[in-house]
Amino acid sequence: MKLQQFIAKHSQHILYGTAGFTAIGLLFDYAFHIEIIGLIALIIASIIGVFPIAVKAISALRYKIVSIELLVTIAVIGAFAIQEFHESAIVTFLFLLGDYLEKKTLAKTRQSIKDLTAMAPTTAQVKQADGTVATVDVDDLDKGDIVLTHVGDQIPVDGHITSGQGYVNEAAITGESELVAKKAGDSVYSGTILEDGDLTITTDQVGDMTTFGKIIELVEEAQDSKSSAEKFIDRFAKYYTPAVLVLGILTYIITRDLNLAITLLVLGCPGALVIGAPVSNVAGIGNGAKNGILIKGGEVTAQMSKVDTMVFDKTGTLTVGKPEVATVAYFNGQTPDDLSAYLTKVQEIEQNSNHPLAKAVVTYLKAQGVPADQEAAPQVTTIKGRGLYSEDEDLLIGNLALMTDHNVQISAADKAKVEAIQHQGRSIVAVAAAGALQVVFGISDVLRPNVKATLSSLRQAGVKRLVMLTGDNEQSAQAMAQGLGFDEIHAQLLPNEKLDWLEKYQQQGLHVAFVGDGINDSPALAKADVGVAMGSGTDVAIETADLTLMNSKFESLYKAYVLSRKTNANTTENIVIALAVVALLLSGLLFGLVDMATGMFVHEASILVVIFNAMRLLRMHQRSAVNKENHQVIYEK
Repeated sequence: MKLQQFIAKHSQHILYGTAGFTAIGLLFDYAFHIEIIGLIALIIASIIGVFPIAVKAISALRYKIVSIELLVTIAVIGAFAIQEFHESAIVTFLFLLGDYLEKKTLAKTRQSIKDLTAMAPTTAQVKQADGTVATVDVDDLDKGDIVLTHVGDQIPVDGHITSGQGYVNEAAITGESELVAKKAGDSVYSGTILEDGDLTITTDQVGDMTTFGKIIELVEEAQDSKSSAEKFIDRFAKYYTPAVLVLGILTYIITRDLNLAITLLVLGCPGALVIGAPVSNVAGIGNGAKNGILIKGGEVTAQMSKVDTMVFDKTGTLTVGKPEVATVAYFNGQTPDDLSAYLTKVQEIEQNSNHPLAKAVVTYLKAQGVPADQEAAPQVTTIKGRGLYSEDEDLLIGNLALMTDHNVQISAADKAKVEAIQHQGRSIVAVAAAGALQVVFGISDVLRPNVKATLSSLRQAGVKRLVMLTGDNEQSAQAMAQGLGFDEIHAQLLPNEKLDWLEKYQQQGLHVAFVGDGINDSPALAKADVGVAMGSGTDVAIETADLTLMNSKFESLYKAYVLSRKTNANTTENIVIALAVVALLLSGLLFGLVDMATGMFVHEASILVVIFNAMRLLRMHQRSAVNKENHQVIYEK
């Protein structure tokens, strides 16, 4: 263990030493023609260079792994046996150089994670019971603690603002640098920065349980997880490397040409093949993390690249998820004053719901001055896909299907009145009491920016079918989706019916991505080949989905799709390059066109080629814009 730590600590010095003695040896041999000094220098270079390689080979053998380092070690020993010290020195130098550059490049591809980790807050200013303020380590914080933040501070917890206002930079969470206005009642996240103002925050989550902590953990796990291509390469290398060793031994037994056998061992090393896929996935996932796209592993990029069918929830996904009451219709000759007692109960019931339509009703009733006990928590029964029922108050609050299920009588004239609201593209929240329809709220939600342009670009990028599944009514769904280019729209669906549609598409052989808000859509996110959640779903979105758009910008879906396809294509390119180089070198060796030094140079160069090819994913600059002429989202390098 200490030996390996020493080698790791001094790997750069070992590389420099090998390079220096190799240069001296070649210089004295070929330029000054002092062969003895050149020979000694090359032997020293070979010994210095092969030492760390041999240690790694022996360490791998302890776990019954025949590694690339073992092949190189045997090749260097063989070169000594046939006194080809030029070959042994050059081979060890090139191998160490390739290993050094590989580590440096991988470290660069993981820089986004280091940047995230460096941004994690370490201390917090906590208000004590006696009114004083103390600096506390974030690991010692608890839920309910009161945290004070000032201009320039990192917000150390997930929580809600109890007093103050300001502007927060949420780039650590969303990937977007625009400042977000915050006021009392708003949520804030650990790792974000208060650029202006002062905030008093009540702690909801701390440490690893914060949104920021989960992002770091999940991206680290994602970069360590393997795609199907990587798993295949691992299996391939497991058998290929020993096969090359056996082939080298057989070559010597048959030809008695030790130089040929040793050269075959060196050139048969699948170095570029082993590194090609992991570095592509790490680079792609790192790029996504930097731009607010959380991808949970190489397998997700592989699956996302195959997606040909995208299924969308409506509220909170295609729309901003903050609908407002646009129309209110009263029935049976009732007025707001007549229904004040019922409206109070409606507000008390709906204020305990997180559904966007419920929030819209509560906001409207508060604005109208309807009195209600804000601490009230009436007993209600939730009827999935329908609404709420309060037996104590004899109140039904929900959609028309709920009214039908409970035999609420609606006259033809009243039904026409409700349908007129629906034809305007508005969702319905109906309230019935004593078996009669009393009031209907018509609620409108607006599309997220760039939805039409993004859907068009997704189709051009390779998505063949666009589908909307919603629990909303048919008229509202059709009105909202008009002109967006959906192939199918299915409305008034229960959560389990959405799953039935996903299963139907999968049985047709389609690769399905479901895009939802991550809360009520969790079953569908889990069922789809790829679950994509808008970041507004926070904890549930991050944990349930395979891919999360932390900034909740709809155009980021296109970026994620294209990034996944480019990452998968890059992985394939690297595998092809690696296999082609190995085939070329072995063919050249067979026909006597390649020697050990030349072959090793090409071999190490191929490792650098696949690394630099993968680094193109890191340099990919993502900028979305709407081209007014063709309504396409632009993706630039």
